[in-house]
Amino acid sequence: MLSCDPTGVTATVKACFEESLVQILSPRRRIDVLREVMLSRQQNKKPYVITFCGVNGVGKSTNLAKVCFWLLDNGYRVLIAACDTFRSGAVEQLRTHAAHLSSLHPPNTNGPPNVQLFERGYNKDAAGIAMEAILYANQQGFDVVLVDTAGRMQNNEPLMIALAKLISVNKPNLVLFVGEALVGNEAVDQLKQFNRALRDHYEGGVASETPIDGILLTKFDTIDDKVGAAISMTYTTGQPIVFVGTGQTYNDLKSLNVSSVVTSLLN
Repeated sequence: MLSCDPTGVTATVKACFEESLVQILSPRRRIDVLREVMLSRQQNKKPYVITFCGVNGVGKSTNLAKVCFWLLDNGYRVLIAACDTFRSGAVEQLRTHAAHLSSLHPPNTNGPPNVQLFERGYNKDAAGIAMEAILYANQQGFDVVLVDTAGRMQNNEPLMIALAKLISVNKPNLVLFVGEALVGNEAVDQLKQFNRALRDHYEGGVASETPIDGILLTKFDTIDDKVGAAISMTYTTGQPIVFVGTGQTYNDLKSLNVSSVVTSLLN
């Protein structure tokens, strides 16, 4: 009589499932931001430009500040470009972050600032402000420019055209979509529609199939149902999750550890 080994079957199924999840969450393109920043300065003699985009209320500005803190911790000088000229209080929020970050990473005696805000107020052309900021950063020797943009719904055509203009005119090195893990498949739909809208409205040539280069997933404090959003976004678009936000402080920003996420999920 043949014996059945349920434990062995379970272990095999689990191992196959784990392998599949690791493959899904592992990016097709690996983005090493620190290395790319270094190469941009050494080879191109230009600052590395990161543009943050996404829908309203997902924490773009707060997570931009976290990325800024991480870059400062790694010895890079950062210029923050306030290109959300639409939302009341957006510039003031970034000004507060810049002041706080500057106090945490003060300049050397009589040295240039390690972090600075570039702003031109409200109701201005965001693409033009970003262009000015990048030029200023190059002149002042900043290593990185972080471009904040207004939150917008993916079906708001005028605002999507404005974002496409900012990206096509300034050609940032990295475009990050900031999405909220809590909303699950809605974030996947937002990301797909952002890519489609940016591709359709790209100026001066043909955009890549996926104008957005990577994902910053917020509210990833615990590993539970939020992993579903991460799996869906990466599998659907093929774009890597570059960072995950895990709390409210500047330190609460991490790279996605695929093995740890999968292990925690399956256990």
